[in-house]
Amino acid sequence: QVQLVESGGGLVQAGGSLRLSCAASGRTFRSYAMGWFRQAPGKEREIVSTINWSGDNTYYASSVKGRFIISRDNVKNTVYLQMNSLKPEDTAVYYCATRPSPLNALGQKDYPYWGQGTQVTVSS
Repeated sequence: QVQLVESGGGLVQAGGSLRLSCAASGRTFRSYAMGWFRQAPGKEREIVSTINWSGDNTYYASSVKGRFIISRDNVKNTVYLQMNSLKPEDTAVYYCATRPSPLNALGQKDYPYWGQGTQVTVSS
């Protein structure tokens, strides 16, 4: 069983930055792909970014490309999401997720393990 715990959310002004962290339990973390998703009020949960097991293959949603950076530290069992140039439309609960495969996937159904989420609020 894999457990994921997100942290780093908060309130920030538009144009600011936040770094989210997701700490994973289990020795298999380093061989699993990871993803960040978000759900804004009244909207469906959507993909933000994914990273493969080694960190050399990443994906970004068009809405965050060029502003967000995903990375991972397999020694610390942690994946990060550096969020820059934040906009009010980035306001959402951000979730990290993992799948028992080293390869990226873009579907939420491909990720059986989820964290509890962390709130990000961007004020205008």
